Amino acid sequence: MRLKHFTVAFGQQLFKSLGDESRVRILHLLWRNKEMVVADLEQVLDFTQTKTSRQLSYLKNAGLVNMRRLDNWMYYFLKEEKAELVQELLTFMEKDPQLLRDQQVYQTLWSNRELAAYKLQNRHWHGGAGG
Repeated sequence: MRLKHFTVAFGQQLFKSLGDESRVRILHLLWRNKEMVVADLEQVLDFTQTKTSRQLSYLKNAGLVNMRRLDNWMYYFLKEEKAELVQELLTFMEKDPQLLRDQQVYQTLWSNRELAAYKLQNRHWHGGAGG
């Protein structure tokens, strides 16, 4: 579904959201990685849990972000009908050094997580010998 109408009220919320560096960084990471949990955002952005949750709550109330629960984890993602508009706006900032650094940190964390999962799986299959 695509955003078809743009009200002044939504415009205010959108531009207030984009007026804060923390929220822009979160939106960019959600755009690039489809969905993320609070703990990953905290680690990548070096924010406290309180700051991360507060900014996500702001973005959710602005109608830009939604969440889903899976077991004990809350996954945040761009709302489908607003994603295209947010992506278009973030594309203009794509070469920003801070946003590039955030994505690089996330990719490093993700690849290390994949490596750790592989090592655990490998250890399990090989009778617990070091790995």
